[in-house]
Amino acid sequence: MARTDERFREAYNALLSICSSMPKNESLPSEAELSKKLGVSRTVIRSALSRLSDVGIIHWDGRDKRVMRELDDSDYIEVPSETISGDELERQFLNWILRFDVPPGTPLNASELCRRFNVPPHALHEFLASLSRFGLVARRQRGGWQLLGFTRDYALELFELRTMIELNAISRLVALPEEHPIWPQLDDLKCEHQELAEQIDKRYNDFSVLDERFHNAIYKVNHNRFIVELQRIIALVFYYHYQWDKSDERERNEAAIQEHLELIEAIQSRDESAALSAARKHLNTSKKTLLLSLKIHNHL
Repeated sequence: MARTDERFREAYNALLSICSSMPKNESLPSEAELSKKLGVSRTVIRSALSRLSDVGIIHWDGRDKRVMRELDDSDYIEVPSETISGDELERQFLNWILRFDVPPGTPLNASELCRRFNVPPHALHEFLASLSRFGLVARRQRGGWQLLGFTRDYALELFELRTMIELNAISRLVALPEEHPIWPQLDDLKCEHQELAEQIDKRYNDFSVLDERFHNAIYKVNHNRFIVELQRIIALVFYYHYQWDKSDERERNEAAIQEHLELIEAIQSRDESAALSAARKHLNTSKKTLLLSLKIHNHL
């Protein structure tokens, strides 16, 4: 695909994102402003505006350019290029929330997020729409998206579900045969936990990714498609959101590493009673941490 066509497609999708954040009948900025904002020539802007007019998204009469209807994902056009996968987008989005302290209620700038994560607008909109099913993000009345917070009831209901899923998985895990791939995987995870514990002063922020991988390994024993889907919301709430409280993050992560190691050793010994006890201890710690974080951030 020629670079000129790629620039047009990118500009067109970027204009769509701008239109999606505006109410019906509101006027678009001037061509000069759009050209400066999107970093493309006025010729490209005029071509994109012409197409928007042709498909009925805007009414264009001289300098008057008005949004005529709401948009959906089918309005965006494909931009064949090197972009990240859906799984990688999800991971980067969660990491962005963790490391940049994005508070609940924050409006999400679609154009900025597309540039940050190197994804086309339609892929970002599909991703945000998938998160909206769990009440994690919501469309704003005047267009665009907003990151939502978590209430105490939301957190407790999700914790109850997480506990049932995880304890069931552990009971199944300890009975798996010696040749099952989970056992070398647990060996590797144990080594990574021990290594992180030794470097905790410099690498305590790295615990979130290891935490998610560890619990994912346990959940996958269930081989349940619905659990895989629910794991997305569990990951956001328990592995990322609660860490917005940075006051004692290093100490909390160090303690969680030791709880993980205790659980891994119990699982490796095939001691179901000890494994379930270690899992309940770790789950209750996670619950207390989450509720304390919500209280500190006035979400209770």
